[in-house]
Amino acid sequence: MSIEVKEITKFYGTQKALDNVTFNIHAGEIVGFLGPNGAGKTTMMKILTCFLPPSSGDAFVSGFNIFEAPEEIKKRIGYLPESNPLYHEMYVKEYLSFIAGIHKLGKSSKSRVSEIIEMTGLEKEQHKKIGALSKGYKQRVGLSQALIHNPEVLILDEPTSGLDPNQVVDIRKLIKNIGKDKTIMLSTHIMREVEAICDRVIIINQGKIAADKSINELQELTQQKQYVVTLELDKKIQKSLLMQIDHVKGAENVKDNLWRITIGSEKDIRSNLFKWAVNHDLTVLSMSKEEFSLEEAFHFLTKK
Repeated sequence: MSIEVKEITKFYGTQKALDNVTFNIHAGEIVGFLGPNGAGKTTMMKILTCFLPPSSGDAFVSGFNIFEAPEEIKKRIGYLPESNPLYHEMYVKEYLSFIAGIHKLGKSSKSRVSEIIEMTGLEKEQHKKIGALSKGYKQRVGLSQALIHNPEVLILDEPTSGLDPNQVVDIRKLIKNIGKDKTIMLSTHIMREVEAICDRVIIINQGKIAADKSINELQELTQQKQYVVTLELDKKIQKSLLMQIDHVKGAENVKDNLWRITIGSEKDIRSNLFKWAVNHDLTVLSMSKEEFSLEEAFHFLTKK
């Protein structure tokens, strides 16, 4: 087991940030750690990286206890925080050499720095000051420092933040490739990123685990209880009219006369919607049933 969390609770004064959280992440897994703002994601990551002690409970990283062997854990873990703190006056290669020195890589430092620069696509930027880089390249430098010592476990908080679409694809491929022989815990608000990279998803809400399942299992779980119908009509209507229909749980006016309707039932009510439209002198221009996305599953589990 690469990461083992047992009944972790964390208080900030009287506020409970984490409430009896328990989960495991196996070696070689890439796990998405998701939750709304304030759910406790960053607090959990800081505990696992030994920056912050829990109020109660226990945790192990690569078999080492966070209380008994924090230095051993730090040797085996790479961490990219959301804030991505960097020394802006240092040059990219100089900074990575400095980080290699902190990790005491010794004679292998020079070759490892060159390897990481190539791996993260920083060849053309390596002789520039970090402060002169775009946000996207700064993010690559942050990822490079997390990888420099070849850790067993990577904890990445919003790793593609600020990257352009091409860079996002490159970094996703890199993370997926790295995950072949490492354990990765990935926090992000981009659901497509989770679907593209992760094997499993842990969703935390209000300090508690709301779900711990594969992406397919999550979709199946929520599909059993609701689905979405996209409906385009020929006239404008009020949302209240749609909300009067049996099994309609929510309705969003996407644009003009196009609606996304959440059906809070397993029953397919599209024929009923068509009859409803006819009865209200409306013409259905298009209607389709959407597959439940991870984004919908996240919304379902964190808004209950």
